[in-house]
Amino acid sequence: MQQLKKSMRFRDLVILGLLFIGPAAPVGLFGVLDAISDGAIALVYLVATFIMAFTAFSYARMSSVLPNAGSVYAYCSAGIHPNAGFLVGWLLLLDYMFIPAVAYLFSGISLNALIPEVPIWVWTCIAVVITTTLNLIGIKKSAKITLIILMLEIIVLVAVLSVGIWVLLQSGAKREWLAPFIGGELFSWNSLFTAVSIAVLSYLGFDAIATFAEENGGKRSLVSKAIIGCLILAGALFIIQTYIGALLSPYSPEYLRANPGLQGKAYYQIVNQELSLWLGWSLGLMKAIGAAFAAMVGQAAASRLLFSMGRDKRLPSILSKVGKKSGIPTTAVLFAAIFNLCLAAIAANYAKGLPTLVSFVDVGALTAFIMLHVAVIGYFKFKQKRRGTSSFFIDILIPIMGILVLLPVLINIDNDAKIVGIIWLIIGVMVLFFNKGKANLAWLESSKSNLITKPKS
Repeated sequence: MQQLKKSMRFRDLVILGLLFIGPAAPVGLFGVLDAISDGAIALVYLVATFIMAFTAFSYARMSSVLPNAGSVYAYCSAGIHPNAGFLVGWLLLLDYMFIPAVAYLFSGISLNALIPEVPIWVWTCIAVVITTTLNLIGIKKSAKITLIILMLEIIVLVAVLSVGIWVLLQSGAKREWLAPFIGGELFSWNSLFTAVSIAVLSYLGFDAIATFAEENGGKRSLVSKAIIGCLILAGALFIIQTYIGALLSPYSPEYLRANPGLQGKAYYQIVNQELSLWLGWSLGLMKAIGAAFAAMVGQAAASRLLFSMGRDKRLPSILSKVGKKSGIPTTAVLFAAIFNLCLAAIAANYAKGLPTLVSFVDVGALTAFIMLHVAVIGYFKFKQKRRGTSSFFIDILIPIMGILVLLPVLINIDNDAKIVGIIWLIIGVMVLFFNKGKANLAWLESSKSNLITKPKS
């Protein structure tokens, strides 16, 4: 049976998670969320972090007992049923295959804005080629490059925040100090959860750490620690940068709603006008480069999910082919890269390509997160045969709370995204119907080496 090389350490996992998330992920969504939430953008990210904490805990719980490359696909297969696992994995593919395409296209658009002489599609192709090459070399071997990129992103963000705090102390805030947490007169909980459903996109990265669980070269607990640590770091950065941005913003939520064309670049405009043109340019450049490397991690995560489903014969088994020297699922990486490039190229020639791609991403992730909580309950309450391995608070109450806080977010998601999710699910059901017999047997065989009956604390 094909196995991935166990070469990753705690630092590698955290770097990958933060790279995929992006330390400045809210920058591109700032104007949109500020308009929807009526100025309560810091509250949006506070609630989103709280909601994601339940999901992170369930990921940590399952990754400690099922160190499989398939992440939620493997967890739901073990905790619910292999067929349910396939359908959840299929929905998650919608995100892991679309997110890199979104990031690559964003990178191309951003670099084109900085250097207009080079077309968007050329920048996009360059980003795909470079990052795919790094993925084929192996994430462990390219760790120094990814660490440098992450550090540069953090340095630029810290510079922006530091200067922003200095300006606030010198000149005062444009809004009331608590406004980013309470919103304006038009604030409503419905609009808050609508904004949270979009903000969740900023967090789709900590869960990707779980897809690398099979390559963890240390203790099982390292993956769970990396997942929770990554979420805490990202949540703190998101809340701080949106709070400072809102206090500096010369644009009211009403103005942003009346000028939707400004929403996507609102944060950059705030930095340019209120802080420094050089800081604005640096932030734009690092967001562009960071997006390409976030796509790299997303591509790697997608390849691990494709690898796991191919190994279980849920998808063509050629996707489970692993390089003898690199220990990398090379076929799956190349397939993900080609898919990302084609999708980004199509969207680049469509006027609403970027927002359309973004709207498709969240529905699969939110559904997968809800099913993850169901898998925790199923696995520890009903599938664990040994006594004393299940805790009511950890394995029942927390997953139920996770489901309850995610449902309002899923309900308030864009209707077009729901339609795409339903169509994608129907296709998955058809694939399952024509391939379920031998796939169930293959899953049982592949799970024996990783499935354990007694979880480690």
